[in-house]
Amino acid sequence: MKHTYKITGMTCGNCKASVEKYLGEIESVTNVSVNLEKEEAEITMEKHIETKVLKDALPEKYTLSEKKQEKKEIPDVAFDGMEESKFQQLKPLFLIIFYITTAGILMNYKNWNWSAFMLDFMGLFYIVFSFFKMLDLKGFPDSFRMYDPLAKRIPVYGKIYPFIETALGLMFLLRFEINIALIITLIILGVTTVGVTKTLLDKKAIRCACLGTALKLPMTEATFIENAIMIVMAVLMLIF
Repeated sequence: MKHTYKITGMTCGNCKASVEKYLGEIESVTNVSVNLEKEEAEITMEKHIETKVLKDALPEKYTLSEKKQEKKEIPDVAFDGMEESKFQQLKPLFLIIFYITTAGILMNYKNWNWSAFMLDFMGLFYIVFSFFKMLDLKGFPDSFRMYDPLAKRIPVYGKIYPFIETALGLMFLLRFEINIALIITLIILGVTTVGVTKTLLDKKAIRCACLGTALKLPMTEATFIENAIMIVMAVLMLIF
């Protein structure tokens, strides 16, 4: 069931992200898509939710009013196109991981060593991903706390997270206090993975903040796999 609402008071991308966050946290809401230019929000819900409940979930600076209501059923044949669209949306993520992997191989191919390759991969991973987050330090925390449990409870964590990633990347590349960097990696990515898993199980369609707000990537299984790769590498490095 989808409903379209008129929302006023939004002035920038941060406002859009905030509205999506607050409405997305309402029980029975499965997806929120906000169009900043049209000042509209399309909300998908499991059952009808009173307009007052939606209004109360938003800060006072925003006003919400119902525009239209419609029910849509998507035929099974439509899923092929949806999967192709999802792949296209995730293409930047796949390309970045491909280039990071290639760079790690080139850095170690003359004297191949799996440990050195994994450290370089993890270092480059953090540096590249933190770069994209740095492009919008104001907007990133709002997107990040939509699914990261720690960022939800401690807002300042979302603000310093890009800098934590940069520091970890440098520690891996410079081979500085590797064990400490590995333990921190397990903690922060473990927490994020818990949030990602919950989002996937709840089937909520929200934007992944792994590449900041510069690239609009959907939260999918690929995000889980991306974190899992880093966690597995960290565990292997600590064991061996």
